[in-house]
Amino acid sequence: MDITGKKEKLDNIIKGYGSVLVAFSGGVDSTFLMKTAYDILKNRAAALTATSPTYPEHELKNAKSFTKSHGIRHIIVDSNELEIENFAKNDKLRCYYCKSELFKLCVDKAEKLGLNQVIDGTNHDDLDDFRPGSDAAKELGIKSPLLQAGLTKDDIRELSRRMGLPTHNKPSFACLSSRFPYGTAITKERLGMVSACEQFLMASGIKQFRVRYHGNMARIEVPEDEMNRFLGGAFRRKVVENFKKNGFNYIALDLQGYRTGSQNEVIEAK
Repeated sequence: MDITGKKEKLDNIIKGYGSVLVAFSGGVDSTFLMKTAYDILKNRAAALTATSPTYPEHELKNAKSFTKSHGIRHIIVDSNELEIENFAKNDKLRCYYCKSELFKLCVDKAEKLGLNQVIDGTNHDDLDDFRPGSDAAKELGIKSPLLQAGLTKDDIRELSRRMGLPTHNKPSFACLSSRFPYGTAITKERLGMVSACEQFLMASGIKQFRVRYHGNMARIEVPEDEMNRFLGGAFRRKVVENFKKNGFNYIALDLQGYRTGSQNEVIEAK
């Protein structure tokens, strides 16, 4: 099926729901899904965003700006995953615990608002990664219409471009908990270290990156075409200074470069 056919299939799926609550992070996928649902269902489509220590403030600001500019009803709820013991311990089912918390909040709010279905932005490419959160979605009856329609990330970016969405070329983003190797406890302090370093890279004009936490060492992932910038004297010194200021003793550049789900490589190797 071509991209036009996939979009038509998506539209029909959403029409069939009648009304929806979108689990909305403000990323590429959920923004496209939210706008599509709103175009079809109007005020029978709403967004829900959960704030937490793992969700950067700038992402929340962008999410609010988008819904406000389009007149979309936007519900903000507090969700502190760090209070979930198994999440904070950070075993390989961390994403499951997080999504269970989020989707329970969504289901409860949808029922109170009289909305028929909770939907999320899982797409076809997500099948290629280890995502235990999908089990939480199944258990709670969450639907993934982008996945059902067979839409890939590239499809979503192209359709977003055609729709004039500002997120069509937005770098991929995952919650900050994904920066920690499984078995490394996630704390507010450690999240703050990672977040501050990533904010520095963003402010320096690096578009796609991850700062992975390894105790007193930070491992930086950037695309191959950005690596040379980190080897230049002036910028390299700024990176070292900033990362040390934020609590890291050692700073490493990952020669494999940026890739999603790199912390899952350990699981795949085992």
